[in-house]
Amino acid sequence: MKKWIPVVVIALVVIFLYSSFKGTYNTFINLEESVNEKWSQVENVYQRRADLIPNLVEVVKGYAEHERETLQAVTEARSKVGGQINVGSEVLNDPQAFQKFQQAQGQLTSALQRLMVVVERYPQLKADQRFGQLQSQLEGTENRIAVERRRFNEAVRDYNKAIRSFPNNIMAGLFGFEQKQYFQSTEGADQAPEVEF
Repeated sequence: MKKWIPVVVIALVVIFLYSSFKGTYNTFINLEESVNEKWSQVENVYQRRADLIPNLVEVVKGYAEHERETLQAVTEARSKVGGQINVGSEVLNDPQAFQKFQQAQGQLTSALQRLMVVVERYPQLKADQRFGQLQSQLEGTENRIAVERRRFNEAVRDYNKAIRSFPNNIMAGLFGFEQKQYFQSTEGADQAPEVEF
């Protein structure tokens, strides 16, 4: 009977370790999938914005043809973003690719802001029903982008905290779980844009 005590103790330790590793690993997987799902939502709203831009540019062209520079900046920024909208969650593990993605989105946001400043010069454009609808949809999309980026950052925070805390960090290192990148505000976002007429 006494010879079975060490075997039972070892079996209990093995079961305990297995359960701990399994539970922690599955937690990491669930958190990582949450980050990936939030990232998909960010891509979704960026795609919505990119889909609205050609229609918006076409409506503005009809009223403000001599604003070619601004319209061209919006079109170029959209084309840069076009190939990067659905980059996949692998960009989350590459800080340089993530920064490049974020910079392209920031350039598009800046170009759209300049376009809206130009629109202020054309009261007949502001009165156009198509433009009003597109502008409203774009504003709603920009709000969705902010919401989805915030949700993404929250999921990244939860994931990063889980893999960096002790003793989880040991398991995360063993299984290759790496920190994810946060969305950061773009440089100069803390200052209001200057509007001159």
